Order: sequence, then C-alpha cells, then structure tokens
Amino acid sequence: MERVTIQGIGGCFHDMAARGYFAGESVETIPCKSFSELFDTMAADRSLTGVAAIENTIAGSLLHNHELLRGSGLRVVGEYKLRISHVLAALPGQSIDDIEEVNSHPIALMQCARFLGEHPRMKVVETDDTAGSAFEIARGALRGHAAICGSLAAETYGLEILERGIETDRHNFTRFLVLADVSRAAEFARRGRIDKASMVFSLPHTQGSLSKVLAILSFYDLNLTKIQSLPIVGREWEYLFYVDVTFDDAERYRRGVDAVRPLTNEFKILGEYAECSDPQV
Repeated sequence: MERVTIQGIGGCFHDMAARGYFAGESVETIPCKSFSELFDTMAADRSLTGVAAIENTIAGSLLHNHELLRGSGLRVVGEYKLRISHVLAALPGQSIDDIEEVNSHPIALMQCARFLGEHPRMKVVETDDTAGSAFEIARGALRGHAAICGSLAAETYGLEILERGIETDRHNFTRFLVLADVSRAAEFARRGRIDKASMVFSLPHTQGSLSKVLAILSFYDLNLTKIQSLPIVGREWEYLFYVDVTFDDAERYRRGVDAVRPLTNEFKILGEYAECSDPQV
C-alpha cells in the first residue's frame, strides 16, 4: 500500500490527485493541516510519499511550496495535473430549492461566482476548506446547507450532488508534485520514461546572467516549461530561479545541465521524472 501525505482531509483535491497518480494501486492518504506539516511528516518518516500542489492555471504558483521543497531535501519523483471541477453537495433528499446557505473555501466560492450569482437567495459563507465544508455538513446533519467541493468529498461524506460542473471557468487545472525521499527516487524512475526535470539556482548579479543560462538550455534542446523567480531574503535584488524543463534526449539534458552549472550559484536538481500529460477539459 502506498502511504501518501496530503494537505487537507479525505476527499479534498489533494486526495483526488494522490489517487489519480496511483490509479489502480492501494492508497492510504495521511491528512495534514498545512503544507509545512506535510513536509515535517515526510521528514519524520522516509517511507512516505507526498503530493503537494505547486501551481494553478488561475491562481498561479504556490510560492511557499517552492521554498519548502528546496529546503526539504525531498525529490520530485512525479507530477499529476488535475482539472478542478466543483459540485454543489448537500444531505440526501434535498433539492436545490431547499438550500439556504452555501459553504466553501473563498477561492472555490470565487471560482463559482457565476453559479452563485444565478442563485442570489443562497447565503454564501466562507470556510477553511472545500472538503471540510462537506464534512461539517455531514457531521452536523445541516439541512438547508450545501458545500461547494469536489465530487470525491461529496462521496466520502455521504452527500448528494445537486449540481455538477458549477465552476465558471472550466480551464482550471492544478499541477501537483509527487515527492519522496531521495533513497526512493530509483523506485519511481521505473514508473515511466524520465523526460522532465525541476531545478533551482541563483545567478551572479551581472548583466545578462539569466539570458546566458536560457540560451544554453535552448542550445541543448531543453524546453523551458516554467520559470519562477523568488527574492533571496537578506540579499537585496538577488533571486532564486525555479525552472522546469522537458527533453527528448537524456544525454543532451545531462550535457546541458553540466554547461549551465558553472554559470550559476547554489544549483540544485529538485527532481527528474516523467512528464504528466495534460488532462482533458
């Protein structure tokens, strides 16, 4: 059985991502209240796998998770892309006309603004979590209340789905990283062809330092799929660059890394893994 740490409770989108990545395998998810707790839990037990969101097509990058990953010593061993689709769920036996209050995380409420605007009679109440909203409605047997959550949360807590696909923008995807101790990296490498890498580095504070690195990546046919800069605390106007690249030729990738390394400071490969295909809308 794969034991996977997630941020959130059972039925949340992290839970869905974990089960999607390990589809067909037995999975036990270990809930954590925060991403910091997730990384601490993995540090205490090297046998665990972790699944952590790193970016969303609407909300952007989760910057704090970049830094948690860099300082953790864990390796990125995979990725999973999940389309975020929301449902309206309530206790069984109710109709949408019975709903007087809707509970969910503020971001989920924002993502379903059009649906909520079409039902102005429903009072909107912010909560800490989408799946947690479903859990509280089930635990308290709160009739007249509905949660905006994922379908797995509704199923997990025995709620009935009144409406599906209520998000305003259907092009809403979250990319999750699959994390493991470095001692388990080879185990995951056998799951698929390695064609993607995540790395982080800083650069000398000199003119053209970043453009030189990007030119080398291009020369070695490394496709830059993401670049994210974060300021280095205590070092004015200096930045860390988090970069994802994909490649077809592992040998050219290695030579590209070797060519880039001398031009950078604090160069670190965070993981080498199989790129996940984009999910369908």
